[in-house]
Amino acid sequence: MSLFKKSKSFAGGVHPPEYKELTENLSFEIMPNPKNVVVPISQHIGKPAKPLVKKGDVVKAGQAVAEPDGFISSPIHCSVSGKVKKITSESNVSGFPKEAILIDASEENELEKMPVLDPETITPEEIRERVKEAGIVGQGGAAFPTFVKLTPPKDKEIDTVIINGCECEPYLTRDYRFMLERTEELLGGLNLAMKALGVKRGAIGIEDNKPEAIAKLKEAAANYEGITIEVLETKYPQGAEKMLIKAVNDREVPPGKLPLDVGVVIQNIGTVIAVYDAVVKGEPQITAAMTVSGKGINNPKNIVARVGTPLSDIIEYCGGVKETAVKVVVGGPMMGVAQFDFSAPIMKATSGILVLTAEEVNDHPETPCLKCGKCIDACPLHLTPTKLSRFTQMDKLEEAEDLGITVCMECGTCTYTCPANIPLVQWIRLGKQRVIELQKERKSA
Repeated sequence: MSLFKKSKSFAGGVHPPEYKELTENLSFEIMPNPKNVVVPISQHIGKPAKPLVKKGDVVKAGQAVAEPDGFISSPIHCSVSGKVKKITSESNVSGFPKEAILIDASEENELEKMPVLDPETITPEEIRERVKEAGIVGQGGAAFPTFVKLTPPKDKEIDTVIINGCECEPYLTRDYRFMLERTEELLGGLNLAMKALGVKRGAIGIEDNKPEAIAKLKEAAANYEGITIEVLETKYPQGAEKMLIKAVNDREVPPGKLPLDVGVVIQNIGTVIAVYDAVVKGEPQITAAMTVSGKGINNPKNIVARVGTPLSDIIEYCGGVKETAVKVVVGGPMMGVAQFDFSAPIMKATSGILVLTAEEVNDHPETPCLKCGKCIDACPLHLTPTKLSRFTQMDKLEEAEDLGITVCMECGTCTYTCPANIPLVQWIRLGKQRVIELQKERKSA
């Protein structure tokens, strides 16, 4: 039972086991620098950055090694000092090979910083420019360049910044630890985001399974004008943008529209802390904070590691895997990506590494659809997952498009609830990709 009454929420969703007790009481540990890093030049939605270095170049931690290529793009900074070994296509935690800069690390640890700015006198334009220069991207999963979100079109009137503190994915406790350990930086970062957008209202949405964080943030927020703490029902996917806006502002984001179309900008806990660090400390985004958990890892932890650190190094730092481990997932268990190559590097938006045992993984065989409707009841966007899955399998892309397949946010609630163990979200993801390709072909025709 929640300690807080009147928790807000949305229709639909599921309640998977949380497993947060494995790491929720563990403070962040700073992982030692790796001997080498693999720094992808695309760690964000949009166009990949363009390399600024070549093989043999000596680089310093914090130095920009790739520049943005277009408006929706983001610079990449070197996470360690050392020498560029080569630039080539490498395995990636996204599941797709990407061009990356391989760097052999040196013993030097000095960080090349940007000039420190005063958060009291900084202008909105200076905030946006600093966020862009620091290479900050969203840490909620999508890795959207943050300065773009802080630069909405002039015809969009923004009145609220909402911070996603739900962390509704099972196992993950990174944001929870941020709320407890970096409370002032979180509120300061939110204040900077509000200033950049010229809005008077900021809200932090937190699920009611985090009473300690709620109490601490409410006490600290009393010193900030216009910032409120909104207690939300613990339910997946409460932290999804549309669900969060519905719960906090009671506004519906129409299909095909964005949060800014209803006057809202959403940011993640880690993102606004990175904004604070970039402004107040002059630090570019070269680290990733994450939860390493699951019953298959020997020593679950919350850690801060340098971007580009191979998965194998992080797993080793956490004591290695148990003999019962059967799967490694980057991200949460609902929307994360299963890994096949442990040399793949972590990226700016990496929030978790899960090492799972057989008891944590559903490997039951698929059976025919029971037509029970559970996936429809659970879908927070009111889609019909069974039909979308079937249309994909039958290559009826136009029918899938008409049913709103591109609206799907791939949260996985349908697959989780399916008693027939049909991989609904995987089929929908495939169909969505095909429909998007079809739409591109129409535009170019």
